[in-house]
Amino acid sequence: MRATKNEVPKHVGVILDGNRRFAKKLMLKPWKGHEWGAKKVEKLMDWAGEIGIKELTLYSFSMQNMNRPKEEFEYLMKVFRSEFTRLGNDPRLEKEDIKINFIGRIHLFPKDVYEKMRELMDRTKNHKSFIINFAMAYGGREEVVDAVMKLSQDVKSGKLSAEEINEEIFQDYLYTPDEPDLIIRTGGDHRTSNFLIWQSNYSEWFFLEKCWPEFEKEDLVEVVDQYVNRERRFGK
Repeated sequence: MRATKNEVPKHVGVILDGNRRFAKKLMLKPWKGHEWGAKKVEKLMDWAGEIGIKELTLYSFSMQNMNRPKEEFEYLMKVFRSEFTRLGNDPRLEKEDIKINFIGRIHLFPKDVYEKMRELMDRTKNHKSFIINFAMAYGGREEVVDAVMKLSQDVKSGKLSAEEINEEIFQDYLYTPDEPDLIIRTGGDHRTSNFLIWQSNYSEWFFLEKCWPEFEKEDLVEVVDQYVNRERRFGK
């Protein structure tokens, strides 16, 4: 059974794992793999649109990645600067009505990187046809803690009473309330790694051995086909 636009998941999360391992296979410095990974994200935008996916959430840089060695961290910032500039010049943003979000503790990035993120979000905030959430300086537990802090401030200020709090209200305090239908992790590891721990409660997970730079359109199509054929009972 092949996936159709009426059957495909609306929201797909991807843990972009395996960039460094891919570079090692090519006998390059481990962090050189991030360039290959960034180019694959650009292709993913097209593939997702062709298949009919309406939203992507990409685990691009975790809170733990903030502790990478100085040389690698600075190289990654260079990649981000280059890619965000390229994305800002991408005609698809307007042509295809693409909205860009950055979710996480993005204030922790160098000022110029943070400002590029803010510019992209401000520029595309009214776009609705296709959404891309880049999880940057992101962690699922950190997201819940930040949500609790914001919620408690609103309770303290009187904007919200403690009795009003329920799952729906709490979810609105998260970086993104949108729940992915399926999540793909590349790189061969079979763990969730603190990704969307609230939103993924009923997501379908797929773990691939391929490193992220090796991911191709046929891999996405195959995962979507498997997703279509899975029975989702939501605990019933």
